[in-house]
Amino acid sequence: MDRADIIIVGAGHGGAQAAVSLRQLGFEGSILMIGREPEMPYERPPLSKEYLARDKEFERLYIRPAQFWVDKSVDLLLNREVVAVDPAAKSVTLSDGHHIGYGDLIWATGGDPRQLSCPGADFDGVHGVRTRADADAIMSEMPDVTDVVVIGGGYIGLEAAAVLTKFGKNVTLLEALDRVLARVAGPDLSAFYEAEHRAHGVDLRTQVQVGELVGAGNKVTGVKLADGQVLPAQMLIVGIGIIPAVAPLIAAGAEGGNGVAVNAQCQTSLPHIYAIGDCAAHSNGFADGAVIRLESVQNANDQAKVAAQAILGTPQPYGATPWFWSNQYDLKLQTVGLSTGHDASVTRGNPADRSFSVLYLKDGAVIAIDCVNAVKDYAQGRKLVEQRAKIAPETLADVTIPLKDMIAS
Repeated sequence: MDRADIIIVGAGHGGAQAAVSLRQLGFEGSILMIGREPEMPYERPPLSKEYLARDKEFERLYIRPAQFWVDKSVDLLLNREVVAVDPAAKSVTLSDGHHIGYGDLIWATGGDPRQLSCPGADFDGVHGVRTRADADAIMSEMPDVTDVVVIGGGYIGLEAAAVLTKFGKNVTLLEALDRVLARVAGPDLSAFYEAEHRAHGVDLRTQVQVGELVGAGNKVTGVKLADGQVLPAQMLIVGIGIIPAVAPLIAAGAEGGNGVAVNAQCQTSLPHIYAIGDCAAHSNGFADGAVIRLESVQNANDQAKVAAQAILGTPQPYGATPWFWSNQYDLKLQTVGLSTGHDASVTRGNPADRSFSVLYLKDGAVIAIDCVNAVKDYAQGRKLVEQRAKIAPETLADVTIPLKDMIAS
């Protein structure tokens, strides 16, 4: 194919939803989705959860079956990477040198796992958890592994630690900050998850700096900390964030830095080019208008719909409610809103019962809620976040009053 009416770069959640939304909204032109992995669009979050734990086969991760893309006339060009964009010529260049023209371009590339910068970071046995290939490599090496070091106390690191512990590995988790989940949750929730992991045998350490990796030949054998201690490790899992995959757009003149800048319709500063998902830096009302990137399935899907509407001439501003989830052991964490900048929090329920919620307040208003094995609070608390409801803390904490009864009519 030398041209498509719409090219979607990236075959993850955002890219797939963009194609689905375009067809649902009646677009009849040609759609080409370009993905750098060999697989059709699939769900990425289970890679560090059910798929790594071998609780779910990969075939169950596909966002749509193969026949769906055929029936909807969405062409898939897989195992290809877009390395350059020419906004004037309205064309993209692939890694094999091929040029393809477009009418509109949707950039949905997500990001690449941030790598360690210390000596030894390129040893065999050092893994991110971003693609099927990453998870498959971890699983294939696991029988020969006794000791695992996980670097990073965010969702990916904690989920991987929980799975590896299930398989009987000796797991040490290292976090550079003073608590896990520091960027996404308050201290109470961090303390709860730290205690849970330690109770499951994880050697969880905070405020730890990695000096270098040590190895034999090309294979990692340990982690040397800044204080000189060496931890044995035949495998390293690195979960320290992602780097947005936007270099071709920035090189083409798009505004951005940590991601590519988009407006309320997900348009970049370049004509006929849109960006969605993890790589899109946007002004978010749930962050008081701050320009942020949201790394979540929700954001990718909702921005995909916004971009499709804008392309088809029925623009709607992006204003979706952020939500996230994480599975660790038998704990399901569900979050609504963004707790960044909160000045108070209220714990609802007893963490010792392993079912509770934490509501985050700013200037007296509810801005986010974390729910641990508390599905009702998650479902009912959403409206409180969206309304930025001002409820007395003692009322929020009272588990005899359902959160739905606090919602303004």
